[in-house]
Amino acid sequence: MLIGWASVDITPYGRKVNLMGLFRTRVTDRVHDPITATALALDSADGRGGRDCALMLSVDVAVVTAKFQDRLRSLVGKQLPGFDVRKLFLSATHTHTAPHTEAHWYPPLPGDVMSSMEYADFLAEKLTACVAAAWNSRREGSVAWAFGQAVVGHNRRALYQDGHVELFGRADRPDFMSLEGGEDHSLSMLFTYDARKQLTGVALNLACPAQIAQGEEYISADFWHEVRAELRGKHGDKLSVLPTCAPAGDQCPQPLLNGREEAYMRQRLGLSEREFVARKIAGTVEEALPTARNIAVDQPVLRHAVEVIGLPRYKAGENEIEREYRKDAPPDDGPGPEDPVEASRRHAFRVWRRWALERQELARTQPDLPVELHAIRLGEVAIATNPFELFLDFGVRIKARSCAIHTFLVQLTGDHARYLPTERAVAGGSYGATALSCQVGPEGGRILVEKTVEMISRLWER
Repeated sequence: MLIGWASVDITPYGRKVNLMGLFRTRVTDRVHDPITATALALDSADGRGGRDCALMLSVDVAVVTAKFQDRLRSLVGKQLPGFDVRKLFLSATHTHTAPHTEAHWYPPLPGDVMSSMEYADFLAEKLTACVAAAWNSRREGSVAWAFGQAVVGHNRRALYQDGHVELFGRADRPDFMSLEGGEDHSLSMLFTYDARKQLTGVALNLACPAQIAQGEEYISADFWHEVRAELRGKHGDKLSVLPTCAPAGDQCPQPLLNGREEAYMRQRLGLSEREFVARKIAGTVEEALPTARNIAVDQPVLRHAVEVIGLPRYKAGENEIEREYRKDAPPDDGPGPEDPVEASRRHAFRVWRRWALERQELARTQPDLPVELHAIRLGEVAIATNPFELFLDFGVRIKARSCAIHTFLVQLTGDHARYLPTERAVAGGSYGATALSCQVGPEGGRILVEKTVEMISRLWER
């Protein structure tokens, strides 16, 4: 087996940028910690007399679009003639403290602020070099997987007695019933070793976006920065760390329940919230390492399937978009240009509504949304992707039915297809589960589960 790693700093030092997320302008030139892109190249026998490959690229941004992924593939194709660029996919860690990569979401900003298109150009150049470096650095090595638990992600949707749901709703209200959905604290780990069995990198997969610092006004990789620091402090600065987010459209790192208790424990330990999370993740990795090294294999079967399928677009009810918009949006007659932050919120919500109306028109004329899915077999492990902020229940169904001994699921890959909620989430409403937030609804989620399970199963056919 051949394995290659590469990382690149994607921080736009010395430039003002607009951070992505939260429906308001957040312009900053302050860097709390660097944002990073990490590529892992895998190249091995496919068990059928040939070879196959996979090139996974994790990026510390909120989202990556299909348009950007196509652009990157085109650039990589020129750098690596003969490489099948379909076997490359991007995933976002979903930090809300990284530059914006989508145009038109916010109103025009002063000329000294780096535009989203400028950052996209900068990012494309950096990622092309990173991917090429990973592929060209392939050397003989081995891989091992491990499974553990790290309590990081929590359901962020509170259910109340009248059946409605609130995102980040308070749990200390008299009418609070429960959290709407479940949680999955599993941490999936993939370790790579060189020919001398020295650890070279680790790919980590857990069901939680990187959003502890989501409201801050600085550039940051969020808790993944502390995870990298913890692991490299033990295994050297050259250790590669590739983070991926499993289905977690209804999850967050802040607990709605037991938040006071956790804050008290962090205070007693003298740790920030990000350090607290990083200790959990790094501790689980350290527990798994001794066993993993002993079971590393240097000739795993590698098969990589890529398919584009159609999923039915979400069809809104009568006046649903306008009703939800009026419920969440700031008033149109609010503060004027002298309040640029509030003006940016109004602009973002209007764009949000316009995009939702455009999607409803597409639902009538083009009822299926094309979606690219990847399924990879790496020895006993399956890796499967989707481009959504997929609600956790769908991921649980896929993992429970997968024929692989262990399954990694990676969301937010190569598109910004937005949320894909469950039936009960749509019934409860709130952000992430309405026509404003979704391109595909629960019916499409069920199809996605079936198709992913089927793609994984085919990789194990003799």
